[in-house]
Amino acid sequence: MADLFDMELAVRLGTALAIGLVVGVERGWRERTAPAGSRTAGVRTYALSGLLGGVFGAVSSSLQSPWLVGLGFLGFSFAFAVFKLREAIHDDDFSVTGVVAAFAVFIIGAYAVIGSIQIAAGAGAALAVVLASREFLHGLLARLSWAELRSALMILGMSAIVLPLLPNHAIDPFGGINLHEIWLFAILAASISYIGYLAIRIFPPQHGIVLAAVTGALISSTAVTMDLARRSRKADAISGLAGGACLAGAVFILRVLTLVAVLRPSLLVPLAPGCLAAALVFGIIGAALMWRSARDEDAAIAPGNPFDIPTILAFASVFALVAFTAAFLLDQFGARGLFATVLIAAIADVDAASLAVLRLAGANVPTATTVSAIFLAIAVNALTKCVYAIALGSHHFALLFCGATVAALSLGLAAYLLIEL
Repeated sequence: MADLFDMELAVRLGTALAIGLVVGVERGWRERTAPAGSRTAGVRTYALSGLLGGVFGAVSSSLQSPWLVGLGFLGFSFAFAVFKLREAIHDDDFSVTGVVAAFAVFIIGAYAVIGSIQIAAGAGAALAVVLASREFLHGLLARLSWAELRSALMILGMSAIVLPLLPNHAIDPFGGINLHEIWLFAILAASISYIGYLAIRIFPPQHGIVLAAVTGALISSTAVTMDLARRSRKADAISGLAGGACLAGAVFILRVLTLVAVLRPSLLVPLAPGCLAAALVFGIIGAALMWRSARDEDAAIAPGNPFDIPTILAFASVFALVAFTAAFLLDQFGARGLFATVLIAAIADVDAASLAVLRLAGANVPTATTVSAIFLAIAVNALTKCVYAIALGSHHFALLFCGATVAALSLGLAAYLLIEL
């Protein structure tokens, strides 16, 4: 046991040393042109700082005296700060990054011994990445507008401040309204809108739309459609935005098919032809619209606002109302109210509707009924997006997207009926 403990301690101390070494390499590289002996800390100093923190952690753990780590940190901080102050006065330098980095190395080194070695290693790597990203972060901050920075801070506040305060359980008797999940959906919708904004702003317009639509649709194709529709009111490249919404539609259908393959693979045979046909139509029309938009050299896409909070909160409220209604129907009528439940649930979220169907699938619900209910969920959710396109987008955008949706659902239904016959 003693050998095993010593080996584990050696690994932990080695990790503490490695953390300091990695940070020291980054700090030393930045000051590589400075004369020898003119800098407070370099590669060796930071490496020894991490090891020193690990040693204090080991001694503190062995003597069961947690205060030793605190005393060690105070002594180390005072000595390092004194030398760094002399250097700063000599160089007329006001940066405190090196001091904070040294403090962090000592504490992470101590935690590598007395806490989770994996968390300590991750924290050390993150510290090194942040230190090495100075030019990138400063350049990014210089390019950000106030609206972009404010939007990022709002998303951060929604995630880090509000979300942890909300209860992560149903607050209604039917299990439909979970404030934590609803607010998480609002955060996802806001993030999708923000990522779409950045993609359109950073990349060429068509590439940005495709990237934003496809990646966003993996989370919520409805949020993607709402965002693209809103942007279409101030853009010239309507075809490109509608094409992105169609590509998101293809992704959302394939996402449902993947969900079925994981949870109920036996339903793939009757379900796949119709879903793949509808997804293919969405994909072809989306690609054609993107190609058409790329040919129009005068087409432009104004990024607009990073995201529209009132629209997102309104949709989250609708999501909560629909979730409550669907849960009520499911609780009161069970399999008998399957289609009514799907009809209501699919308005807000096709995944929720599909999960409700798959939960009831089996002995109580025939396969044909389950497949029909999933098709109903896809159709209702797709038509709901048409409503958002009409309400939020330009007339041209709504016409293109609604036409593509009708074509996709029609061919999907035809393929489904052909298989049934």
